[in-house]
Amino acid sequence: MGVINVTDRDGVRHELEALEGWRVMEIIRDWGLPMEGICGGAAECGTCHVLVAPEWLDKLYPPREEEELQLDQLPVVEPNSRLSCQILWTEALDGLEVTLAPLA
Repeated sequence: MGVINVTDRDGVRHELEALEGWRVMEIIRDWGLPMEGICGGAAECGTCHVLVAPEWLDKLYPPREEEELQLDQLPVVEPNSRLSCQILWTEALDGLEVTLAPLA
C-alpha cells in the first residue's frame, strides 16, 4: 500500500491510500473526490482527466492511442494531461501527484 497525492479543484491537497493494481481513477473516486469515470475505465469519456505533476510523467507508461484520441476531444488539455483510468497504480508510483483537471 502507498499513497497518491491529489489536489482537488478547490486547491485542497488530499493524501489517499492506494492499492497496487487499482486504476488511479478508482482510487480517487473511492475516496469520495469528484471523479466521474463514466465509461468505467475504457478511455471513452474523459471524465477522469487529471494533470500529472511534471516530475512524475516519465514514471508513467506513455498514453496509448485510445487515450490520446480521447484527450484530443477535451476542451482544455495541458502537456501533462492524462486520463486517470489509464494509470494503474504500482509501488513505483508511491507519492504520485495529480490535480483534478478543471471542468470545461
